[in-house]
Amino acid sequence: MKIELNKITIREVVAGFKDNAEEGVVAYNGKLDIRPKYQREFVYTGKQRDAVIATIKNGFPLNVMYWMKNEAGDFEVLDGQQRTISIGQYVAGDFSVDFNGRLAMFHNLTKEEQNKILDYELMIYFCEGTDKERIDWFTIINVAGEKLTNQEILNAVYTGPWLSDAKLKFSKSNCVAYLLANDGGQLLSGSPIRQEYLENAILWINKGNVADYMSKHQHDKNADELWNYFQNVISWTREVFLNYRREMSNVPWGELYNKFKNKKFDSKKLEKEITKLMQDEDVTKKSGIYEYVLTRNEKYLNIRIFTEKQKREAYEKQKGICVNKKCLDHKKHFGIEEMEADHIKPWHEGGKTDSKNCQMLCKQCNRTKSGK
Repeated sequence: MKIELNKITIREVVAGFKDNAEEGVVAYNGKLDIRPKYQREFVYTGKQRDAVIATIKNGFPLNVMYWMKNEAGDFEVLDGQQRTISIGQYVAGDFSVDFNGRLAMFHNLTKEEQNKILDYELMIYFCEGTDKERIDWFTIINVAGEKLTNQEILNAVYTGPWLSDAKLKFSKSNCVAYLLANDGGQLLSGSPIRQEYLENAILWINKGNVADYMSKHQHDKNADELWNYFQNVISWTREVFLNYRREMSNVPWGELYNKFKNKKFDSKKLEKEITKLMQDEDVTKKSGIYEYVLTRNEKYLNIRIFTEKQKREAYEKQKGICVNKKCLDHKKHFGIEEMEADHIKPWHEGGKTDSKNCQMLCKQCNRTKSGK
């Protein structure tokens, strides 16, 4: 990783500053991409933004920034996006701050005051390196300010036509992915602007490896493959599960689609079972019901466990003897810490998590019991 420190005045940085909201922010006479299209909205609060200008006004040192140099010789802001936008917006006259006891926009300042800001030198590192070096470095410096998500870090590394198209589809407010996933009920949680829709889609299509997928497709002309896959996932979900419930926003639909897309389901039968499970007080994770009805793995349901009181009652009743047939003949006594609570009648057969259905087994018997 090549890193070179440069002192650049605000006058130079804000030259050609253009803030086109979600369309992107540029400066440095068009050579600096401060925020690529649809990456994320400005997230600094007014207080944070004003603090940046106050630091510059008083001549105090501002934290260093990092620019990544690309193959064309231009730059992308690796770290310092919010500070740079704050500076650019103030000079452009977008907001006012307390300036020596008066509320003033940049154009309200005296020439001397304006020059003091414009001649302020920013400490900026120019960085060049491989994709891996860029990811590693970005992760290291992402320790303060407004935290970037893992997806935002990867976006800063794998720029190109594929990412631009992917952001257009998955990262803009009311983008097509957001509208599709929310038409008839929200199927994904999170925010497109914070890259959560894009990240989920890539996680699903590439079995959890986002960086690998972005690296392979970085120079593709578009993100049609990802978009078509996402549409298929949402369409399959709507077809298999007839009625919408708010818990559906926390289900990994892409993972289920990958496993079961070619299997036929009786949607009406599934709906009847889901309705019953939603009313079962022993099912503590309602969003897991959707994974359970397809996989039949009870781990997704977080079945309610017996209370300490219920365990103690069963233990005292059994006098510390494991009631599993293999142990019962030996009449071996166990300490309560050596035993675990178990449903006499399994939950999947209609057994409830109550005192009447609680028995204590030694750990070995409980963990080798059939059906566990």
